[in-house]
Amino acid sequence: MKEPTSIREMAQRYQRLYTAAIYDVLDSMGYPNQCLDLGIRPLLPHMKIAGVSFTVVGYRDPRPQEEYEPEKTRGFAIFDHITPGSVVVINAEKDDQCGHWGELMSTAAQARGAVGVVIDGGIRDWGHLARMENWSVFARYTSPIESGKRWKVHDFGVPIVMSGTLTRQVRVSPGDWIVGDGDGVIVIPKELATEVLLKAESMKEVEDKVRAEIRAGRRVKDVFDEYGQL
Repeated sequence: MKEPTSIREMAQRYQRLYTAAIYDVLDSMGYPNQCLDLGIRPLLPHMKIAGVSFTVVGYRDPRPQEEYEPEKTRGFAIFDHITPGSVVVINAEKDDQCGHWGELMSTAAQARGAVGVVIDGGIRDWGHLARMENWSVFARYTSPIESGKRWKVHDFGVPIVMSGTLTRQVRVSPGDWIVGDGDGVIVIPKELATEVLLKAESMKEVEDKVRAEIRAGRRVKDVFDEYGQL
């Protein structure tokens, strides 16, 4: 396999894989704790996501925008910094009530080239989001409750933490790769992204051969003895 030459190509190739294979590769490389909390699920079962992380962190805050809004986030500045191929990754800091992201924000992010959003928190506008084309959403829950009076973006484009499965937290740095499907969401450190992709593609090739031979009636043990995978 050749190394990808662009974010777009890498995303397309990651989309053809599955998180179980990616997890196995990371595990074998000494990175077993890259799976986000399994409560962060796709909005629809078929949704998949692959892209470069655009990180966001926010907190509960009842103050109106005119009373408190950091200079960095003023005027919806977040959308000026999203780049093509991004996955918006949001740490909502354990807020479990609001819809922290919705359809209009998704539309704005998509217009900047983002491919989806992963939220350690909630979304609103389920019906509109479900009908968006070429857009994937992974979140903990849905809610009709508007966030503006209750929760605010504090910062973006900085390292954040997301809830993990095997560890309490998983660090996500800007530029890390995010890959998600019906099994869950994996964070791939940016410096490992190409190596992980190539190894996962090789693993998929072997698994495709294993699958074909088992379907053809070959004994499972013989197949496992030859390929070492099942």
